[in-house]
Amino acid sequence: MNRTLAILGVIVIVLGFVAVNGLFVVSQTQQVLVVRFGEPRRQIQDPGLNVKIPFIEDAVYYERRALDVDPPKQQVILSDQKRLDVDSYARYRIIDPLQFFRAVRTEREARARLSAIINSSLRRVLGNQTLFNVLSDKRVGIMADMKAEVNGSAERLGIEIIEVRIRRADYPDATRENIYNRMKSEREREAKEFRAQGFEQAQKIRADADKQRVVIVAESQKQAETLRGKGDGEAIKIYADAFGKDPEFFSFYRSMQAYRTAITDSDTTTMVLSPNSDFFRYFNSMSGISAQEKAPAN
Repeated sequence: MNRTLAILGVIVIVLGFVAVNGLFVVSQTQQVLVVRFGEPRRQIQDPGLNVKIPFIEDAVYYERRALDVDPPKQQVILSDQKRLDVDSYARYRIIDPLQFFRAVRTEREARARLSAIINSSLRRVLGNQTLFNVLSDKRVGIMADMKAEVNGSAERLGIEIIEVRIRRADYPDATRENIYNRMKSEREREAKEFRAQGFEQAQKIRADADKQRVVIVAESQKQAETLRGKGDGEAIKIYADAFGKDPEFFSFYRSMQAYRTAITDSDTTTMVLSPNSDFFRYFNSMSGISAQEKAPAN
């Protein structure tokens, strides 16, 4: 009895082990290629429970969903001899597991092959484009051409390319530095040109201002001289009219002004004059009679 139970237990264990190795499940996001001794026998794309020969056949799982590939950054020379460091990426789907297994076997190898294909296509397509096209609306058409070219090469791998995109396109570091220096030199040249133009305009404004100043000063001096001449003429006329009305009073008034100017307390003045001179005509006179009239006749 114990021996029978042991045999049954061994048989159950063996059957369980065989079942575990002979049954496999395919999910909705997977597709399976059944391989016997390294040779593909059949492919299963419908989800569900499936059977394979234990220890003889193996199930190789592949994704049915879209996969990403991120090639390394590539330096490209455009048709206008501009250099760009292009960072691209692509999305693909495995549509033929049998062809995929025979061409690359693993997704890792597929990513390496696709990276080389994408970079090669990138150099060929962008090599016929200018920088303006890459940065303009024509970029969409360029991406479509790259997708078509990459898809043509990827079909041999059992792969369908969903999209190819340029994530970023920059100038190389050395080129960026050269562009920066060139832009800096250009701006400095423009600044010097603007300063020179400003200096020229300033010189013209200063020259015009100096010219206007000279004209205004000359005109002012002319008007001043004219007014001064008119004033002197009016003064002379007034003096002449006054002198004509009372010559004696005018002579007396002028003598008083001369005394005030010549004889002051703040200055020491030495004058050697004759008492009978015309200067002291009214100085020694108390009644307005001249000193000459008081002097005795010789």
